[in-house]
Amino acid sequence: MPNKYVFADESGCLAFKREGNASKYFICATATMDSCDIAKALLDLRRGLAWDGAELGDFFHASTDRQLVRDAVFSELLRHDFTIQATIMEKSKAQPQVRASDARFYQYGWLYHFRHGVTPQLTHASEPLITTASIGTKKQRAAFESAVNDVLRQTVKCARWDTDFCPAHADPCLQVADYAAWAIQRKYERDDTRSYDLIRDRITYEYDLWHRGSVHYY
Repeated sequence: MPNKYVFADESGCLAFKREGNASKYFICATATMDSCDIAKALLDLRRGLAWDGAELGDFFHASTDRQLVRDAVFSELLRHDFTIQATIMEKSKAQPQVRASDARFYQYGWLYHFRHGVTPQLTHASEPLITTASIGTKKQRAAFESAVNDVLRQTVKCARWDTDFCPAHADPCLQVADYAAWAIQRKYERDDTRSYDLIRDRITYEYDLWHRGSVHYY
């Protein structure tokens, strides 16, 4: 069995434009933990909320959950031990070659994130299982899965590691990463730190990749 668990998700879209609902930032986020006990706690929380008549979606998803549900989820999260890592990418500062394709941009962000944000959380004795939320079309998922595996081969120097790709509703621990990514996205996108402040002390790595850049390519 693994002795370290890394759950990865992202926030923001891969549309490189300013109009419409396109996000300004794309954020790679991970929740790293030694135990997955939080998964049962979130399932128990959902059952309790359902019993109380709360309006619920198919699974906990920060961007669509009601505020009452969000408050309950964040309260439960803070009862458990885990750390958060985030790499923030202001999309308009990405050079054209970096965003030549969605898969290329995705790989670029995750490579940097795992190298500088996740790897320091691991030791040679670590045997991590890295679970990534699968997204997009079947073709996109195949490209993204290949990108993540390439990243891990380059960065994770452990005795053993493996990866898993599944929808966010399949593993409650992915919902921890979703909530973390959403809270950090709100900080950068809307200057709203209400949820970010709740998890601030869990963040071991938060880096705005192009914060020193001044050129916008669109």
